[in-house]
Amino acid sequence: MIDGSGGLTIGRGCDISSGVHLYTHSSVRRCVSGREFPTVERAPVHIGDHVFIGAGAIVNMGVRIGDHSVVGAGAVVSRDVDPYTVVGGVPARPIATVHIDGGTVTFRPLEGGGAFPD
Repeated sequence: MIDGSGGLTIGRGCDISSGVHLYTHSSVRRCVSGREFPTVERAPVHIGDHVFIGAGAIVNMGVRIGDHSVVGAGAVVSRDVDPYTVVGGVPARPIATVHIDGGTVTFRPLEGGGAFPD
């Protein structure tokens, strides 16, 4: 499900896995206010270059995902993701950093980031 109604940018070399939802709008305030809130809110999503988004992840409106980042399968991203960062969970939080040295890519778990597979 890709919603570009609020603006959507997808950078070069990205992989967006099956079942990913990218939302650029929200009707929550409008709905719960009995339609007194006048509009559907919209905000662009920006996905940087060489970003991997795992299966079933959800990216909410207004989020920026930095270059060379990873969004884990099933994560719900409601805040910006710094470049070279791995996020996972609900809500998504940083769990590792991405390090690229030539053709070698390694993921270094953050302190308190929980288990992270090699």
